[in-house]
Amino acid sequence: MYLNQFMIGLYGGFDEIKYARDFRDGFYGIEACMFETEDDRDRLLAEANRRGFAIGVHYPFRVTDAPVRDALFLSPDPVRRAEAFQRIEEELDMLSTMSLDYVLFHYPKPVLLDDRVNWDSWHFADATEWIYESQYPLSELVDKTEELFRWLTEQSQRYHFTPVLEFDALNQYVYGTDFLETLLRQYPAIKLCLDTGRLFFQSCIDPHFDARAVLRKYAKYAYSIHLWTLQIQDGAIQHSRHPVLPELSPLDGWAPIEEYLTIVRAENRNVKIMFEHKSERVDEEQLQQCYEWVERLLK
Repeated sequence: MYLNQFMIGLYGGFDEIKYARDFRDGFYGIEACMFETEDDRDRLLAEANRRGFAIGVHYPFRVTDAPVRDALFLSPDPVRRAEAFQRIEEELDMLSTMSLDYVLFHYPKPVLLDDRVNWDSWHFADATEWIYESQYPLSELVDKTEELFRWLTEQSQRYHFTPVLEFDALNQYVYGTDFLETLLRQYPAIKLCLDTGRLFFQSCIDPHFDARAVLRKYAKYAYSIHLWTLQIQDGAIQHSRHPVLPELSPLDGWAPIEEYLTIVRAENRNVKIMFEHKSERVDEEQLQQCYEWVERLLK
């Protein structure tokens, strides 16, 4: 049974309706993000204690006054970068009583964009969240990533959690060189999160990007998969964050989820599956079908 590798996400607070509908006995845990109240936090902790599931955090756990959600720990601006590390440490200190399984951060941030690609359809909340590859040398990315890995490893030992880096949009530094694999081997405490929707969408807008190759390259280092699908028709996104279902065919513009998970299964049988979908898009029977189909694919 793979149910003990499944997770759901609760973003914005403890949604009682989503929790009751989406969570199943035996699931591994819940990924929490942007909680607004202490009551929501206490409810999450109480349920985790009652049902014995793990808690992961998609940084930040609580709503903050930061101008952007994600930590810009690779910023070329030393002040902004130092602020990102400080905010993370303050959050980890606040979370230290929660016995966290992992804390997840987007990487790279700022996102490094391939100059050859039109990124107009990729969502950014603020201009500080991205920079073109031509303005950010590979050597700088290597140095700052190693600094990040060294620091996160120290924090993981201090606060007892697994640091997880979720791939945002990727440029050729990440998929076309080996520096990141080298660092992942050098700092084994650091794990990855691969997002099926992001990978598929980038493969649709970036002719240089091969999502399958990225999965084959990095799935072995993954702690979790953020699982959802979307449909691309005439270059436009349809049904974003839709639950994965066997009838949603790539021939109709849907992500090739079966192929993606087959690659993941071959590379890493211990990976967690976090259903990052909008479950309200389907009825309860289809949601159960989603879980059962994914379990069959992982077998």
